Amino acid sequence: MQKTFVKTLAALTLLPLMACGQTPVSNAAQTPATAQKPAQGNVAENLKARLEKAYEAQDLKVLSVGETPIQGLYEVVISGKQIIYTDAQGNYMIVGDLIDINSRKSLTDMRAADLNKIDFASLPLDKAIKEVRGSGKLQVAVFSDPDCPFCKRLEHEFEKMTDITIYNFMMPIASLHPDAERKAQILWCQPDPVKAWTNWMRKGQFPSGSGDCENPVAETTSLGEQFGFNGTPTVVFPNGHTQSGYSPMPQLEEIIRKNQK
Repeated sequence: MQKTFVKTLAALTLLPLMACGQTPVSNAAQTPATAQKPAQGNVAENLKARLEKAYEAQDLKVLSVGETPIQGLYEVVISGKQIIYTDAQGNYMIVGDLIDINSRKSLTDMRAADLNKIDFASLPLDKAIKEVRGSGKLQVAVFSDPDCPFCKRLEHEFEKMTDITIYNFMMPIASLHPDAERKAQILWCQPDPVKAWTNWMRKGQFPSGSGDCENPVAETTSLGEQFGFNGTPTVVFPNGHTQSGYSPMPQLEEIIRKNQK
């Protein structure tokens, strides 16, 4: 599995990231944080030089340095758009969430959601299995694995919704589900991919046939990996925010409605 770079910096140990069947909902679809005020004076320049030298062997790159609500504590965005906190000299590092006690919200999560926004309009929607329910007014894209149990649970929730358009991008994870890529290709190559997909994911009925047709499975899997998605399902909303994992109704519909534009 892929590992977190930040944990390497903090403790020289690696922890697994989220994947299908191992992680509950990680809700990044929330009110975006206000952009951090850039650090004043030479703080940003000095911290960049200090951290990049200290972690030269890990090829760390500092992308930005900003102030936080705590005087003397700075937010540093590093390689992979991950967030750490340091003092002005870069002698001490904090890896973890900065919590606003009054609002009970993680400022770290809010900033991460803002930093990792995806341009929904740029998604290759023609390479997704598109299901339109009712008017199709609400929109959502899902990077999904045909053998992922949480993806199937999410599909059962979609079945309860009306007036939604769902773009399903195939992202089989071979390390977890060795047969998923073959299944994704077969589902795409059916005369009616939408019917084949929903019958399999919601009813357990897999079609006959082969996956020999031209299909985008390798391309959409690579796209999800480029976005940094580590597990399925990963939901992308029209406002650019994402959510990893499964959530049930009615929370699912509420989240989708709040993250349209």
